[in-house]
Amino acid sequence: MLSGRLVQMVEDHAEQLTQSLTIDLKQNARTPEYHKLPDSEIHDRVFKVYRDLGEWLGSEGEIQVEAHHTRLGKRRADEGIPLSQVLYALIRTKKHLIAYVRRSGVFDSAMDLYQFQEFRRLVDNFFDKAIYYTARAYEHEAASRSTSSAAMAN
Repeated sequence: MLSGRLVQMVEDHAEQLTQSLTIDLKQNARTPEYHKLPDSEIHDRVFKVYRDLGEWLGSEGEIQVEAHHTRLGKRRADEGIPLSQVLYALIRTKKHLIAYVRRSGVFDSAMDLYQFQEFRRLVDNFFDKAIYYTARAYEHEAASRSTSSAAMAN
């Protein structure tokens, strides 16, 4: 099955994808706060997504997606990285993944293209959840900080 092969291909090339995205985030004009993060911080977060893609895409991965991206949202809020940049980094993570699969050249038939569409649907669903849980946690953390700051001021 092609979609399974695509997942395996991404997991097998997780390091290459991670290095490419790390460079992108460190140089992209839309992610200036990421320029300040250590490469290892970006690498570790991104590598886990690419390396464990099959687990993330599975229906049982919902709890893992929520937990991982809740931690990510809180951490980025703590670091003071604007939410727009955090979400853009997730979008770039997805775009690098899809571009890599498209460049792979494993599409030989209409059935392959159909299976790629199914793969794409799963990836879109994963990243939709990742963006939601990240934003929710970020907003919660920011609201908590605001409430704490207001209480301290009184």
